Amino acid sequence: MNRAVERTVVLYDEDCGFCRWSVDRVLHWDRHGRIRATSIQSEEGQRLLAAVPTEARLRSMHVVESTGAVSSAGAAVPPVLRGLPFAAPLAWVAERAPGVTDRLYRLAADHRAWLGSIVGTAGCAVDPQQPRRSPAGSS
Repeated sequence: MNRAVERTVVLYDEDCGFCRWSVDRVLHWDRHGRIRATSIQSEEGQRLLAAVPTEARLRSMHVVESTGAVSSAGAAVPPVLRGLPFAAPLAWVAERAPGVTDRLYRLAADHRAWLGSIVGTAGCAVDPQQPRRSPAGSS
């Protein structure tokens, strides 16, 4: 099978602290390694989003599935949720209410600076592409 990517890839704005924090939370939830992240601005991000107009790339997050399908904004939520443990019911709801999902996504995206201020400087300083450290005392 010729696949575009081996795992679902979430593409985020590396200049947005809330975006980095959000993706980091998704990766933390993804205990099975089904999702990986890369920034929209990276060489890989630009390659994966070649079909997305340049001016639209930083307007929202994007997801590239293993089939090569690209989803953006609220439409990117269900494929992410499908890859997370115990999130299938949420993916089901998001798929059946795409208008609501997109409005909620837009609400968060339009207020990401404010949301970033709530998360705080330390939270927004995370780098989702860095390998995760094991919790203290585990191997």
